[in-house]
Amino acid sequence: MIGFFVGVASGVVQYLLLQKFTGFVSKGKLNGKAIMFAIVQFLFPFAVLVACAFLLGESLMWVGIGMAASLIICAVVRFVITAKNKKQD
Repeated sequence: MIGFFVGVASGVVQYLLLQKFTGFVSKGKLNGKAIMFAIVQFLFPFAVLVACAFLLGESLMWVGIGMAASLIICAVVRFVITAKNKKQD
């Protein structure tokens, strides 16, 4: 079950990295910092999954489930907050 919590934590980090990168892209600021966020966001899940494969081999499925679930939940929460804020304006 520790794999699930590792997956959730890494999924939240992935979401934050992706949010930073898309913020740069949507503002039209595709500079070195944005490219760094893109590369880190792309390589981070691979690094987590490889590390967990060696350390928590039997929990690797739970790591993937936790990553996917936290990415979906973070996106839905962000959408609801944004929609609620736009509705109030």
